[in-house]
Amino acid sequence: MGIFVPAKHYNMTSTTKKKKSFFDYFLNFLERGGNALPHPATLFALFALSVLALSVIGHWLNWQAAHPATGEMIQTVNLLSKEGLSRVLNEMVNNFTSFAPLGIVLVAMLGIGIAETSGLIGAFIRMLVLSAPKRILTFVIVFAGIMSNAASDIGYVLLIPLSGVIFQAMGRHPYVGMAAAFAGVSGGFSANLIIGTIDPLVAGLSEEAAHILDPSYHVNPTANYYFMVVSTFLIAFVGTWVTEKIIQPRFGLYEGEVKQEVIEPLSKQEKKGVLWSLAVMVCWIAVILLGLLPSDGILRGENGGLLSSPVIRGIITFLFLIAGSMGVVYGVIVGKFKSDTDVANGMAQSLKTLAHYIVLVFFAAQFVAYFRWSNLGVIMAITGAETLVEANMGVIPLMILFVLLASMVNMLMGSASAKWAIMAPIFVPIFMLLGYSPELSQAVYRIGDSVTNVISPMMSFFALIIAYFQKYDKNAGLGTIIATMIPYSIAFFIGWSILLIVWILTGLPLGPGAELFYELPAAVGN
Repeated sequence: MGIFVPAKHYNMTSTTKKKKSFFDYFLNFLERGGNALPHPATLFALFALSVLALSVIGHWLNWQAAHPATGEMIQTVNLLSKEGLSRVLNEMVNNFTSFAPLGIVLVAMLGIGIAETSGLIGAFIRMLVLSAPKRILTFVIVFAGIMSNAASDIGYVLLIPLSGVIFQAMGRHPYVGMAAAFAGVSGGFSANLIIGTIDPLVAGLSEEAAHILDPSYHVNPTANYYFMVVSTFLIAFVGTWVTEKIIQPRFGLYEGEVKQEVIEPLSKQEKKGVLWSLAVMVCWIAVILLGLLPSDGILRGENGGLLSSPVIRGIITFLFLIAGSMGVVYGVIVGKFKSDTDVANGMAQSLKTLAHYIVLVFFAAQFVAYFRWSNLGVIMAITGAETLVEANMGVIPLMILFVLLASMVNMLMGSASAKWAIMAPIFVPIFMLLGYSPELSQAVYRIGDSVTNVISPMMSFFALIIAYFQKYDKNAGLGTIIATMIPYSIAFFIGWSILLIVWILTGLPLGPGAELFYELPAAVGN
């Protein structure tokens, strides 16, 4: 297909116009098709209106299904009847303000915003990458990319271009460094060692979807934590192997015109700020341990339980407090924060990046609510589950197919939250009826959503990645990025699928209190 070009035939400074391959035409078609889609907020508005119309049709046609736990016949509710329309109008505001992911994402971003605007996160990345021995530099860059996901978009705007500069300074091709960083930041989007903004976001959507069948079900932001911790090292090692064995030989040495840049190490004041911020983190860890370790500790949950403790249930509060306090200390020491106004401005700056997300959530919240009120979600779940049961498909083939579906949808729709807001109300209840937990559905979706990020033109930062590549070769374009990153996408899919299969076969929990399987309570009904 003309994807892998040997290094000796690949001149990055050449201006010769290459003949377009079938793959190039396919990518162009994909890009045009994705760009032709309406804005995600518009899509959700259309979906919400469609649910209203379908509720009328379903009511007229008597769409119904028998609840598998109670045997009760569930009827389609007409949302455009007098009672239904009254509910739509009266609860629009409440749908928005009570939408599970909204508050937790806003609170998490307030704390991370302080750490980011203070310069703390950027300092950590520079320190990590610059202090890495040459023999493990690639691993460190991929690993740093994965970890940067906890801090919103810092990996895209700082680590990727920085990695190109670092590789060029070491006599290696800058594309190789940027590819490694991009693989970690985007391909490893769902993996991390700490809870980031994506965890509460998808957990909230999963919980909303689970409520279609089980209104009492709760999905913690830590729902996939164990699986994602292991995934962090898997993606780091796989990304390193692909970089060294496939990407580096393909590009060879850089012979372009861009001169090497000097990367400034951390100043004395910045190092002092990092040390004091780490001291703050140690203090927080000590406080948490003092509250958890004693059997009657103040941070223990009901009956002394750990899973019901405020540390697990209130993980977003702790994320806000820890990230915020570390950012404040660093910002004061380096002179970034001179008053409380600077801190407040940093928090406000972080929320500006969520403006589009808030608009999206308003319409997504209405769609999810209408889907639940109309009973269409339950009826579709029961019907879909019955179809899958008749197909007699085991859990592993089913989950691998779901990974493939999520990865294909990702090629046309970049937003992780937007896709899950559409898919969760359909697939989470179906899998619950088949006996699989919302946490498992969420983990499988996150794999599919991540593996094709690096080759999806719909990914929001894709244009920025092209601009980074064009710094070193003005002829670089969409095909350059796709061809460079496809090996990562394939390797991540294979590696992550194997890990998923092993996890299912061993029956390990996905996170604290998050099991693989689910049993519908007999009392659950509508």
